[in-house]
Amino acid sequence: MCYPIGMVSVPPAAAQRFRRQVLRWFDQHGRKHLPWQKQPSPYRVWISEIMLQQTQVATVIPYYQTFMRHFPSVSALARADEDHVLQLWSGLGYYARARNLHRAAKIIANEYRSCFPREREALIALPGIGRSTAGAISALALHQRAPILDGNVKRVLTRFHAIAGWPGEKQIEHGLWALAEQYTPHKHVAAYTQAMMDLGATVCTRSKPNCAYCPLRGQCQAYAQQTQAHYPSSKPKKTLPTKKVNMLLLLNNETVLLEKRPPSGIWGGLWSFPECPDLAALPAWCKQQFGYTLSHQQTWPVLRHTFSHFHLVITPIVCHVTRVNNRHMLKDASQHRWCSLDDVHNRGLASPIKRLLTELQRQSTPLPA
Repeated sequence: MCYPIGMVSVPPAAAQRFRRQVLRWFDQHGRKHLPWQKQPSPYRVWISEIMLQQTQVATVIPYYQTFMRHFPSVSALARADEDHVLQLWSGLGYYARARNLHRAAKIIANEYRSCFPREREALIALPGIGRSTAGAISALALHQRAPILDGNVKRVLTRFHAIAGWPGEKQIEHGLWALAEQYTPHKHVAAYTQAMMDLGATVCTRSKPNCAYCPLRGQCQAYAQQTQAHYPSSKPKKTLPTKKVNMLLLLNNETVLLEKRPPSGIWGGLWSFPECPDLAALPAWCKQQFGYTLSHQQTWPVLRHTFSHFHLVITPIVCHVTRVNNRHMLKDASQHRWCSLDDVHNRGLASPIKRLLTELQRQSTPLPA
């Protein structure tokens, strides 16, 4: 039977069968040895859930392990310098997640004496924690009955019920939450929650779902109709705009000038390169901004990087500079720093900036005789 999204009432017997099949499958095939599953605490589950947003488990595991070594508790994270947090996050992308982690840790330390709030509403009020993440923390760490609706669960439910339309639409999302609520059991909630995530991640995958091993295939509407590829519907595509920037790789001997980006916006709080708005006025702009004269410059091939909402086209210009006045001070020394090429990666850097710095290091290293 297919349940239209406007009619979200699932018969109790059908809901019970759904849970039983999912839990039985989890007993035999579920993942039970992930790092955050060992001694699961609200803090450990929280860090893993935030890292797993938009990121696959295999990628997250080494980041999670390193992060936990440096910040084993919420109080340790709250005391940390933001630069250190962003450095350990470098490469995971979506850096607002790291900044929100840091902000939330400070709130928990200051307002809750480093003890995680147990109420879902209080969790949702923290920066970066939405309804599904709060549900995962409640279910996996606190064993409280709480539904989740991450990408994996959305995919399972939309296929199981053959729900058309993009799950991000309010009406469809509302219906999916109602379904998730009805299916979530009162007992074994941690196992069920992990099972639903595992089922979506390992069997009911985006492409080429392994339906032969799915415990729900007997009642799955998409499987019955062989329309698995139709669900969930993709987000309506938009033509992404393109933004062009000129990044200056300013070199002085074996050091490069880095600039800290504003706390909000793309790569917020990370270290990057200064951006010159007008290359024709580059020498005058460099002298005005930093007090340096260009002795040599070279333009590298453009580097493209795509965000969820626009394409970024970077033109890197390598500039060797000399100091005009030894007493000249940068306008904001806290936001600019000359860094040795040997240890420049020991800070928060976005992936394109890392690539450019790696190339700088490669070109600055003399070939063996």
